[in-house]
Amino acid sequence: MASVKQMNYLGISAFCESLAMMINAGIKVNEAVYLLESKNETGGQLAEAIQSMGKALDEGSALAPAMKQTGLFPEYAVRMIEAGEKTGKLEEVLFSLSAYYRDQHSIKEKLRTVIVYPAVMLVMIIIVLIVMLRMVLPSFRDVYNAVTGNLSASSYRYIGLAFGVCRVALVITILLVVAGVVLYVMWSGQNRKKVVKLLSMNGTCRGILEALSMYRFTSAFEVFLSSGEMQDEALLESIPMAEYEPTEAKLKACAKRMEEGIGFAQAANDLNLYEPIYGRMLIPGERSGHMENALKRLSQLLAEDCGNRIDRLTAFLEPLLSGVLMITIGVALLSVMLPLIGIMNSIG
Repeated sequence: MASVKQMNYLGISAFCESLAMMINAGIKVNEAVYLLESKNETGGQLAEAIQSMGKALDEGSALAPAMKQTGLFPEYAVRMIEAGEKTGKLEEVLFSLSAYYRDQHSIKEKLRTVIVYPAVMLVMIIIVLIVMLRMVLPSFRDVYNAVTGNLSASSYRYIGLAFGVCRVALVITILLVVAGVVLYVMWSGQNRKKVVKLLSMNGTCRGILEALSMYRFTSAFEVFLSSGEMQDEALLESIPMAEYEPTEAKLKACAKRMEEGIGFAQAANDLNLYEPIYGRMLIPGERSGHMENALKRLSQLLAEDCGNRIDRLTAFLEPLLSGVLMITIGVALLSVMLPLIGIMNSIG
């Protein structure tokens, strides 16, 4: 099972929620796992993994080691469930993990849209430009030659402009596609940090990266606290989940403030970890002893903010790429139509 591909975010969310609901209904963990197995009678990796978990639980294993040996679940989920079992808060942790991975799935799909849509548009632009250069523009040139015998100097300049505009646009578009492929390969390999640094040079991308990192941290922090961890320990455990160096630096500074006896809510506000409208939610939550609830609500708001930022980027890219395509084709067609206008005037 060690080589099994990990379950996707939505699958992990559904698994955790189903298991949590059964435990909430008073069903023992091993029985709940067998009930989940009966719902996956079609076979496949998930059914095999659940069956393997059931056997391990029957042999006296805890849930976390049973999940880990399947290779189907992320290390983070396994660690959270292990902490929940130790503190007797397994049900709360499972519900929190379900919400966390459901939000992660939603954000991942939005990010995929941001990547896929421009890629499709760029490919379409390349195809249109190739058609213009190989078929449309040569046809106009041949027609003009057939009508007039040869192209005048001014007409030749117009036709040359049309070919030039399309060639330049084609080269730029191909370079953009190549750059996108290189970045994707780097992201999928061992150079993800380099890609993040490159993206951080753009203000819009930097804002999205910061929002995503704070969302991931806050969600992880809430789950750690729900599992029974102390605040300072939970903070240190959650920092790597941010996966963004500037945010991690701020969080480490926050951890130092907490070592001086300051609570997380006050330290976060002092260091402006969150926007003021979000940061103010933490202080009353901490003072009333409901920090987990405040963090859970804050995670939801941050997830919505990430989604809105990604939607705005998509809404910006869509008309931009469409406009580039329309302007390029418009300039090219106008250039080849001008000689026709001259011919018509001379005939008239």
